[in-house]
Amino acid sequence: MGFLSVLSFAHKLVSERLRAGEAALDATAGTGADTLFLARCVGSKGKVYAFDIQEEALELTRSRLAKEPQASIGEVSLRLESHARMNSCVPEQLHGRIGAVMFNLGYLPADTADKQIMTVPESTIAALESSLQLLRPGGIITIVLYPGHRGGDTEAAAVEAWAASLPWSTAQTIVYRGLQRPDAPYLIALERKKPL
Repeated sequence: MGFLSVLSFAHKLVSERLRAGEAALDATAGTGADTLFLARCVGSKGKVYAFDIQEEALELTRSRLAKEPQASIGEVSLRLESHARMNSCVPEQLHGRIGAVMFNLGYLPADTADKQIMTVPESTIAALESSLQLLRPGGIITIVLYPGHRGGDTEAAAVEAWAASLPWSTAQTIVYRGLQRPDAPYLIALERKKPL
């Protein structure tokens, strides 16, 4: 049977925590798979904000969303913007109320995409800090990391160090990874602690 892929496990964790009618963020829209997943989870009364710095990614996401029955998914706001600026793009009334934030780091996996354009530690860590502030207690952040490509190992190490440094009172963190293949993608997930 085998274990779930890191992407499937990220979806499983989010689906167990994200509630219908909530708002959620896709920090890296890419081809739109996570954006659509989040839009399905929040349902017709929810909202999803999806960020990417490449218009091609937003076009791919828009195309994927267009194939879905609109009555069954939440409203999606596509932002041609760095995820590091999510704090200023999400309405203030949603700060501290976001149910889930998903990151799928690296480069856009489309045939026509420029593989030189990829996420970098500086903006990713800034986005993670913002995500934690935007998240509601009990909400989740998932981060899929790709240490096997150029620069991916540095970014993965930076994200892992950031997650490990968070106080237990702020968030609980886990790592989901295959141990025999150190270059394979892996997942870090954070759950915002509920107030005592």
